[in-house]
This record gives sequence, C-alpha cells and structure tokens, in this order.
Amino acid sequence: MDRVNASTPSASADDPARTAFAALRTPEGQQLLADLRDHAPAHELATATRLRRAHPAELVSAALGQARLRQRAVAKFGADDAYRMYFTPDGVEQATRTSVAAHRAARFAGLGVRSVADLCCGIGGDAIALARAGISVLAVDRDPLTAEVARANADALGLAGLIEVRCADVTEIDTAPYDAVFVDPARRGGRGRIFDPEAYSPPLSWATAAALKAPRAALKIAPGVPHEAIGPEAEAEWISDGGDVKEAVLWYGEGFAPGAFRATLLPSGATLTAPAPLPAPPVGPVGRYLYEPDGAVIRAHLVADVVERCGGRLVDETIAYVTGDEPYSSPYVSGYEITDQLPFNMKKLKALLRERQVGVLTVKKRGSAVEPEELRRRMKLSGPNSATVFLTRVAGAPTMLVGHPLG
Repeated sequence: MDRVNASTPSASADDPARTAFAALRTPEGQQLLADLRDHAPAHELATATRLRRAHPAELVSAALGQARLRQRAVAKFGADDAYRMYFTPDGVEQATRTSVAAHRAARFAGLGVRSVADLCCGIGGDAIALARAGISVLAVDRDPLTAEVARANADALGLAGLIEVRCADVTEIDTAPYDAVFVDPARRGGRGRIFDPEAYSPPLSWATAAALKAPRAALKIAPGVPHEAIGPEAEAEWISDGGDVKEAVLWYGEGFAPGAFRATLLPSGATLTAPAPLPAPPVGPVGRYLYEPDGAVIRAHLVADVVERCGGRLVDETIAYVTGDEPYSSPYVSGYEITDQLPFNMKKLKALLRERQVGVLTVKKRGSAVEPEELRRRMKLSGPNSATVFLTRVAGAPTMLVGHPLG
C-alpha cells in the first residue's frame, strides 16, 4: 500500500516527527484537527498566527500539516475516512485508493482467506480494506512513525481488533501462520520513483520469493513493469479506476491462473483476461469508428483481444488505437465516430475546425510529440460545436483523425 522504504533506519524514541504525532493525539491536538477540517490553505498563515496565540507553535504546525494531508487524502480515501485517519507525506503520495484496495481484499476474501501478513504496510490503507473484508491482518513496517500512524488508523476506524501492527523488518517476519501474504515494496527513493524492480525495497526478487512460499499471495508492483520481469508463476492484473491505471498486482497460489494476464476496470469491476500473451492483431486503414482501449487493457497487452471482439484492426502496429467499420460497445473501450482523416497539418486542421464552427476541442494523442494545449492555442477555436481530434500515426504516417464520441 503506502509504505516507506523497508531499509529506513529505526528512529530514536525522541524523534521530533513522532513527538509531534503523539501531540496530535492528545485532546488538545484532536480539537485543533477538528477545527482545521475545513480550513482554506490560502489562509494558512493567518490561521497559524491566530492559533499560536492559544496553542504551542510546534503543535499548530503539526496540526496544519496533518490537515493538509487529510485534505489531499480525500481523493483516495473519501472524506469520511480521510478526516479520521492520519497520514505522512509519503503515505498520501503512495497510498492505494480505497476502491483498488477493496477490490484486492475482495479477491482474497472470495477465496476463503481469513488472515493476511501485510508486509510494508505503510499507513495501513490495504490493511484497512482487508479488515473490512473480514480478514485479520498482521501489518508490518520498519519505520516507527509509519507503524504508529498505521496503528492509529486502525484504532480510528474501529478495526484494531482485526489489525495487529508490528514495527519490524519485513524480511524477518515468519509468514507461515497466515493464509496469504501481501507485499508492497517501496518504489520511491531519495531521488524519486524507482523503475528497476530490483531496486525496490525490498527487491522484487525477495518479494516474489516471499509470495511463492505462501499458500496465496499478492504482490503490488508499478503498472509500467516490463512483462519480461513477471515470472510464469504469477497471474498479472492491471487495475484502472475511472479510466486511470492505478497499479498492477501479481497473484500467486491456489485460485489464480499462472501466466494469465488480466485487466480490471473500476468502479464497474469489468475484467478482461487472457491465459497467455496474444498474437499481434491485424493492421489496416481507418474505418468509420475508432476505439480507445482502457489503459489497463493496454498495460496488460490485451488490445488484441479487443480487436478480435470488435472485428477491427489497429491503425498502426505500434499504436493502441483500434478501428472498425461497425459500431461496437464495450466497457473496455471508449468509442468515437471518425468524420475526417488528415495528414498532420496544423493549417488544414484549423480550417476544418473553423468550417465546422468548433469552439470546444478535445485533443487525444498517441505516437505524437505535439502538446494538446499548444494545439488548442494555435487553433483559435470559436463556435457552438465540439469535436475530438486524435494526433497519431496511421501506417507509420503522422495523422489527424477528427470525430466525436459515440453515444
């Protein structure tokens, strides 16, 4: 879920961050957090000045920081949970949103899993989802402050009876007593996002070995992971929420399909699967309709499945735009009717949009270096109509496709 680097050294008992967090849980700190729930960040300086007249400056600073984190967390956790929970900056940044964590917990629960060792638990978002699915959880993180935050979150949401939080090195945890293991290695370091799976903390190889020892396991990885880094023992699932790809999960053990690829779309829960990589789909001319696969479908390399389902073809062998001659409806694609196909030419596009009286233009691109905002600026749009333009390649040639959404 949302953990700090597993190699982070332990903090001392007088760590200022832990001291500040402890102060937030006092009655005075709780009252400050309640008062700051709806505060406007733009007025933070005035708010801080006012509050420091009645409260210690360190406590006011901690409360304001936590209030900011809670406001950011609403997008992932919802207001009801976010304003009861506690966060760290890394915790908010790396947290799994509730919908995705709940989906993963439901897959475990559906297979009869009753206990999970959550390794690299961070602030406890995944542990919370697992507990709400009726699963008892051992949540482990090496960083003392992060472990304290996870413990406080379990308590704040009334789940302390199902979540045991332990501050420890995850590589030293005996997972044998648990029905399943969930591992979320840290994918950020001091210089930002880590792209090499062996530079995760703990490394992907260690996490995979830990997963293979368990009866069932899930391993959260970055959605951009190379397919060749995925072992044949895993079922690989890419998850999108509201059209945005959020994460990939490798599933191991009984009830999962080794070697299979899966794309799951939330909130609908629609799932597309293939038992193995599919052959390359056909390529052909642009038809009347264009279909844009969901990002999870693209990441899972399941575009060929969409092509087969709609009886279509790709516009270019390197571009994930599917075209066809008949209308096709599916949760896995967004469909458009194409009215015009132009070679890449700004002047011609501008003339076309002026003729069509297009005042609102949606710009989508794949295989083009042109920035949508720059294109819109140069079009000098005016008129009551709307359109969508795709900047892409067709049979290798830079092309503009103009149309509008189906339905």
